[in-house]
Amino acid sequence: MTSPLRRLSSAPAIWRDIRFLQAAAQGAFVLLVLAAVGWLVNNLLETLDARGLDLSFAFLQRTAGFVIGEGLPMDRTDTFLRAFSVGLVNSLRVIGLGLLLTTALGLLAGVALLSSNWLLRNIARAYVEVMRNTPLLVQLFFIYFGIILKLPSLEDRIVIGPLLLSQRGVWLPRPVAAAGAGLWVAVTLVCLAMATWIYIRRLRRRLATGEETHPGWWGAAIALGMPTLLALAIPEGPFTWEAPRLEGLRMVGGSRMTPEFAGILFGLVLYTGAFIADIVRAGILAVPIGQLQAARSIGLSEFQLLRHVILPQALRVILPPLTNQYLNLAKNSSLAIGVGFPDMYNVTQTIFNQSGQAVQMIALMMTTYLAISLVISGAMNLLNQRLRIVER
Repeated sequence: MTSPLRRLSSAPAIWRDIRFLQAAAQGAFVLLVLAAVGWLVNNLLETLDARGLDLSFAFLQRTAGFVIGEGLPMDRTDTFLRAFSVGLVNSLRVIGLGLLLTTALGLLAGVALLSSNWLLRNIARAYVEVMRNTPLLVQLFFIYFGIILKLPSLEDRIVIGPLLLSQRGVWLPRPVAAAGAGLWVAVTLVCLAMATWIYIRRLRRRLATGEETHPGWWGAAIALGMPTLLALAIPEGPFTWEAPRLEGLRMVGGSRMTPEFAGILFGLVLYTGAFIADIVRAGILAVPIGQLQAARSIGLSEFQLLRHVILPQALRVILPPLTNQYLNLAKNSSLAIGVGFPDMYNVTQTIFNQSGQAVQMIALMMTTYLAISLVISGAMNLLNQRLRIVER
């Protein structure tokens, strides 16, 4: 039997130990990175000091001296911080509405790509190929300068149902709160809470017993049915619709979508929707054909087949790449500067041109975009975890 002293003496030297060498290499790399970062920061501080600048954000309390014509109200006497907030809200408007519209468009186009109708299928394919293979900025220029600004004037505006289209923007009716709006909103919130509670209970019961409890139908009936009945019971309704109308040389009433907002919104939706359409098509095709045949053989309708067989499995394939497209839409919204829309990037550029504080403004803008992306990614990851297959 070998003694411990002999085993210790036969051990390799520390400079020959692979674990020591790996740890030493990693430590040396970290030190080099820290040294490089320190040199860059020191160089930045020296440059700022030579120019009489600093890295504080106190300049955000200075008077901006300019106004932003869209979004939250703003005066010339407001601060740079107020201007940045207006740009942020404008970006969130584009991103939020863009995510909703591009999801709907991508879903419809993705299903159309698999349609048995030859004309519908090829129209969807042409749309996807054109949008995916041309630059987004070129599309934005074409939509804004080639379509929106070429619309007729207000006097010769195009009327499509409740919509009014002209080169001055898009108008649509606006809901105006009536006397019973407060009660209706309160009841609707209570109904939504009740619908969520009943949906969860009936879903758990179905999973535990196998009994069909129809959680979706119950939830929808409570969330939509009771507010609808209350709205019909209120004499004037909870809301009235204010239609836009032309008075003299300007439109009054209704809700207006400016040409710049419409340009960036429609451009992002059409561009991202093409990518989502192909993702939806691939997700549906990933469902095994044998399961579709088995579902039809037991008498499921096409709606039941879509709801119970195709979508639950296709969503597991769709969600990861769909998250990437949502993030791309949020980041591509910075191209709004190409059509003159005052989003966060556009306003940030104006602020550091006037204040000279480029480092702070770029850092603030990057941090804000990072936060928006992390929120979107976190929400989609939570949804993905709930829909994933749990292996036993």
